[in-house]
Amino acid sequence: MSATIFPCKSCGARLEFAPGAGVLKCPYCGADNQIPESAEEIFELDFHAYLAEASASEETMEATTATCTACGATSTVESHTTLSHCPFCGTQFMVKAQPHRFLKPRALLPFKVTQNEAWGRFRAWLKKLWFAPGTLKSFARASDSLKGMYIPYWTYDTNTTSQYTGERGDNYTVSETYQTKDTQGRLITRTRQVVKIRWRPASGVVRNDFDDVLVLASNSLPRSKTERLEPWDLKSLVPYRDEYLSGFGAEAYQVDLQGGFDLAKGIMDRTIRSSICRDIGGDHQRIHAVKTRYDNITYKHILLPLWISAYRYRNKVYRFIVNGRTGAVQGERPWSKTKIVFFVIAVIAVAVIVFKLLQ
Repeated sequence: MSATIFPCKSCGARLEFAPGAGVLKCPYCGADNQIPESAEEIFELDFHAYLAEASASEETMEATTATCTACGATSTVESHTTLSHCPFCGTQFMVKAQPHRFLKPRALLPFKVTQNEAWGRFRAWLKKLWFAPGTLKSFARASDSLKGMYIPYWTYDTNTTSQYTGERGDNYTVSETYQTKDTQGRLITRTRQVVKIRWRPASGVVRNDFDDVLVLASNSLPRSKTERLEPWDLKSLVPYRDEYLSGFGAEAYQVDLQGGFDLAKGIMDRTIRSSICRDIGGDHQRIHAVKTRYDNITYKHILLPLWISAYRYRNKVYRFIVNGRTGAVQGERPWSKTKIVFFVIAVIAVAVIVFKLLQ
């Protein structure tokens, strides 16, 4: 995630990675400059070995970074930058660049969706927003309000063995008599079928194999939104090269390797509990206790591409993000209280007019 500058072979100008084209393109003469193919293999690293001893020897890299004074996001910047807008919260701040050393990403997914395509998604999303403030549309016309950023992620592979105790519930039907009144008010007795549940203890062991459990290594974006951008085509990962970052920003990870695995456990727990319920069987299941062992844990540090638009409205940050591979969108939006009030008044006025016409 360095700020390496790649000069054009034709005119010497600074090259930028062209989403979808897979090349470095010159914004001045239009020349395409190929990115050398890497023979490096993308492989998983041993989780416990890193935590125990490899942290000192694992390949790292150094980049010049700046930390936003408002949201705390740490992004790579060029060394000569003095003023910047944070792509995660829209705050303008003075850059205090400093060197930062971190684990080198093993792989990344290059941008495929262009900025113009992302803009189209943004504007289409805006058109669907009822009662949005008028300033939101003027913000959308700002030329620099949509940024291409590479966001840090961890992926984890592991085999799990889970011991559980719980209960299995099986439905059964019984006949039940009850009293009611007929149409003439007379008290009568009737019979109905009632479904009840018979519970019995259950216990056992289930095993699961997890591959590429994806965990956002950033605290700058809402996880509820980024998770809805999935799935990512992780089979298309390419070995990390600085060329793919030319013209784009990158965020340094804020969630470390151990913290990421703690979050991964929560993601895997949903699958583990589903497999326990299947193992218990029956019509209903109760899980009382689960003890899981994680074996053969491996990891990768990767970068995934997002187009990000962040804006402030009445001192609150709203974000719009686009998956840089698929174009999937997620957004947060403000509401205009004035528009809502006028709408309610208009509805009431129409209702009053219709009521009078009907009279």
